[in-house]
Amino acid sequence: MRYLSLLFFIPFLAFSQSNQYWQQKADYKMEVSMDLKTYQYKGKQELVYTNNSNDTLKKVLYHLYNNAFQPGSEMDIRLQNIKDPDGRMVNKVKTADGKEIKESKIAKLKPNEIGFLHISNFEQDGISSIIKEKGTILEVTLTKPILPKTSTTFTLDFEGQVPVQIRRSGRNNNEGIELSMAQWYPKIAEFDFEGWHADPYIAREFHGVWGNFDVKITIDKNYILGGSGYLQNGNEIGYNYQDDGVKVSIPKKQKTLTWHFIAPNVHDFTWAADKNYIHDKLVRADGVTLHFLYKNNPAIIDVWKQAQPKTSQIMDFYNKNIGKYPYKQYSVIQGGDGGMEYAMCTLVVGEGKLDGFVGLIAHEFGHSWFQHILASNESKHGWMDEGFTSFIEDLVLNEMAEKKAVNPFVGSYKSYLNLANSGKEQPLSTHSDRFDLNSVYSICSYSKGELFLSQLIYLIGKENTMKTLKRYFDEFKFKHPTPNDIKRTAERVSGAELDWYLTDWTQTTNTIDYSIKDVSEVNSSTNITLERIGRMPMPIDLVVEYVDGTKESFYIPLRMMFFEKENPTPEMKRTVLKDWAWAEPTFTFSIPKSKSLIKKISIDPNGFMADIKPENNSFEITK
Repeated sequence: MRYLSLLFFIPFLAFSQSNQYWQQKADYKMEVSMDLKTYQYKGKQELVYTNNSNDTLKKVLYHLYNNAFQPGSEMDIRLQNIKDPDGRMVNKVKTADGKEIKESKIAKLKPNEIGFLHISNFEQDGISSIIKEKGTILEVTLTKPILPKTSTTFTLDFEGQVPVQIRRSGRNNNEGIELSMAQWYPKIAEFDFEGWHADPYIAREFHGVWGNFDVKITIDKNYILGGSGYLQNGNEIGYNYQDDGVKVSIPKKQKTLTWHFIAPNVHDFTWAADKNYIHDKLVRADGVTLHFLYKNNPAIIDVWKQAQPKTSQIMDFYNKNIGKYPYKQYSVIQGGDGGMEYAMCTLVVGEGKLDGFVGLIAHEFGHSWFQHILASNESKHGWMDEGFTSFIEDLVLNEMAEKKAVNPFVGSYKSYLNLANSGKEQPLSTHSDRFDLNSVYSICSYSKGELFLSQLIYLIGKENTMKTLKRYFDEFKFKHPTPNDIKRTAERVSGAELDWYLTDWTQTTNTIDYSIKDVSEVNSSTNITLERIGRMPMPIDLVVEYVDGTKESFYIPLRMMFFEKENPTPEMKRTVLKDWAWAEPTFTFSIPKSKSLIKKISIDPNGFMADIKPENNSFEITK
């Protein structure tokens, strides 16, 4: 998705899913009927759950996300207490004394505006089970334990109400989209090598079990739907996703249609509906169909049309630089708020200028690889999803730009440096719901998460970094990788030791700060002394510019990396110096040239190292 204090060591970071790997499976069959007068819906769900773990499960847990949109919910209480609430979820009101306060929109919802999702008739293999609804979580005490390597079938009835659109899902958003149906059904929680992941829906991130979805949606016949999966009955309902045109006529007396979708090997199912959608299709040479559903609004049609070939360009770049998109369709759908990624689709705001809209699509589409195919635990490691998606987004936008930037990640470096110098930073290992401020979460997960990869370019070189990304995707797709998995992949690709990097960058708020401490002339040579001020170590790229306009570089390896990076600027002469051990606060080396011949000395002039005090990274010789 896109948004416009040290902790103790977290032991789960040491684990990798690459050894003795297993994964639960959840296959859903759902039928749901929507009443558009009340915005309520009723449905039935059959879930075949396969326990591939070595644990015997005596209970299961479900998410009931819609219950968050009620006065007094955890989401509402958090919204009222956090210092910088999401602006989309509050109203600005003035008090009697003229002060402006931010008031939770959820707190003001009326009974016919709230969201809810309730379960009844829960059975396991035909036998009733005990259920307890606890906010946005349903706890089920099983009638019989699920043994390792066995399957069981859960059936239930559910009824829900679509809330007034406040965040991501809901009805009648600001751009007039009637239904944005995200997080709308009872969704079984993830159980993995760490145990159950049944986080209450308080703010933001998700985690899910892969499986196959078979979904039938009955709705007023005048609505057009888009979302996850493949439409199975286009001819039957008079609408076809693969071919243009109406195939059959619908009798006038018939009030509703049932849309049937199949979504294989996904961990979520989302849909949107509106009476006034335009539906465009772009069929790619590789057989993937890109769908675009947007309001029939003359003010936005040109932008949506122009964005379509650019979306295909973005897909080409991601396929080449991450790995092949494994599904047959992807849909860009106007709905929700901001932008949010879902299985095979995204819901995005549809009004705005072309550049910003393409950037939004580039980000949300990138999530298809990182959140919906790799799918790390967003709640615990939001930086692996948001940060890596931001990284590939900036790369593709730079590739598509007329003028290419040497460092396309400059914006994220600036955001991170501001946060690191503010004293408000929290470690990336902080749970996504536990950040003190929304702004701190955003900068940490998006910007500092992105810098994890951009600094790999500084540490091991761009070629090794891009090889790491492709190998990581290939080896961990559909496996919920952990932080250790990306680190170990980079180590295998490059041969460098990087445990120190994962530890300092993600589990602490240690900062990078190097300075040029002294430049002096000794016997017609120039001695340069560098100092490590910050706690976090790095190798050093240093460039010396001479008065005659020539330049040369010096590379100081970091001893604990046991690695020497290839010259990133082969057009420039490079000297590899002895390595620098972390315990040594300073490092001195000599250049066999007079100080009078030197114009400027710079540490990392391209800014790929996130040094929090860049002002002490350069030294100019004054004449």
